[in-house]
Amino acid sequence: MSWAQVLADAGLNEREIQSILILSSKPKLKASELASELGTTRLDAYNSLSRLQDIGLVTTTADRPMKFSSPPVNEAVEQLIGMKKEQLRRVEIGYESVLEGRTIEGSNIKESRTDEPKFAVLKERVHIHKRIEQMAEEAQTRMVLMLGEYGILALCRGPAVEAVNSAAKRGVRVQVLAKLHRRTVRFFQQLDDAVEVRHSDDVETQGALKDETEVLQMLKIEANPVGRGREDAALYVLSEQFAASQANLIDAIWPEAVPFEQAVKRFTEKQIVDPLRIEIGQGSFLEKLRNALGVDLELPDEDTPFDPDAMIKAGREVSNARRSLSENSLASLTILGFDLHMMMRQVGRRVGEELAFTLRSIDDNIEFLNEMMDLWEAAGLGTLAYEFDPNFHVRVGLNELPETDNSEVLPLWELDDGIIEGALAARYPDEGDVRVVREEGSGEIDDLWRYHLLMQEDEEITAEV
Repeated sequence: MSWAQVLADAGLNEREIQSILILSSKPKLKASELASELGTTRLDAYNSLSRLQDIGLVTTTADRPMKFSSPPVNEAVEQLIGMKKEQLRRVEIGYESVLEGRTIEGSNIKESRTDEPKFAVLKERVHIHKRIEQMAEEAQTRMVLMLGEYGILALCRGPAVEAVNSAAKRGVRVQVLAKLHRRTVRFFQQLDDAVEVRHSDDVETQGALKDETEVLQMLKIEANPVGRGREDAALYVLSEQFAASQANLIDAIWPEAVPFEQAVKRFTEKQIVDPLRIEIGQGSFLEKLRNALGVDLELPDEDTPFDPDAMIKAGREVSNARRSLSENSLASLTILGFDLHMMMRQVGRRVGEELAFTLRSIDDNIEFLNEMMDLWEAAGLGTLAYEFDPNFHVRVGLNELPETDNSEVLPLWELDDGIIEGALAARYPDEGDVRVVREEGSGEIDDLWRYHLLMQEDEEITAEV
């Protein structure tokens, strides 16, 4: 039996068979060159290449014009056999699902490796996740999965999750970046304990990175997260330079992401316990310390004679300065560069975010504000009121006027205002239909700050006027 017959039995048509046989022996052909070898038009050649690319049997170089290659015939056949086995497995499990209500997905793709950058467009989730499975099986040092909000569902419904767990068990560092959702948290339990999982609200994309050599990036994802993904599409890139740039991006996001054990408490304990990172101030802290101690911390440009009296005097001055700083705690923090106003506002914003999180089940905006008002007044912080003139806004009042000119008091009013700012920012994010604008109030105790909630249509009307 010939290779052509085997490929035909695997489901390829005559032109696809000839394309595989030609490209496996003559890699990096242009479409026009392949058309000449096939004795057909370039359009027909492109049609065959498109189908073979979809199932991962043909890769493309990023040249102009593009050049196409195929793995050796025996490897191509092995890939097709794997695909057929997976399809048969899906049929068997699909038959069982009719009786038991279960579904599962999977597939197979494989290709040859060269040092030259290549890319391929994969279509259908079954093929895409088979490539992820292959990447995990071949990973040697590192495997990263970007799962977005619902990617964990597709991962756990196919064989790729086992390959990922196996990679972690054999010592590969496996990292998962995801945007946790209350409906997906339990699926992360299917990952091995050695898999590092972190949550980030900014992770929307889905893809994978292997050993800083291969990258898979989702291009199109079916809207239904539990669908079969027949319309899914992904770009697979074999390029060390491109993979390194993706790795740098991931490494920049990873430290800011929240470990799974902390992030999951949002859904198990209904609390935000993510670490709070506070910016304490700006400018040169070395210069601030030098000024606070009243000493010159610059190293001399040349050797100077040792003067014990000067050394004792300088030490005494530093000790006195340190003692003075320790006796006046709040003012000393300001002298050392701590911006207490900024710090208290950041703490307040976090409290406000947590408050909005506890009220997230309230859909009605007025009811949400009423709850905020009740909590604000019950805590003895002051008064909240909303008004409609000149536009809808929240008026913030405190029980005591801020002592803005007194550096000896802790600026708790910044914390109070930050609570409102954080709660409204969490309730109405920047990408939503409502824009929150803060402005100073009249200065009266019941009108210190105002937060305008501008609907998109309101802004359009204002712009027209």
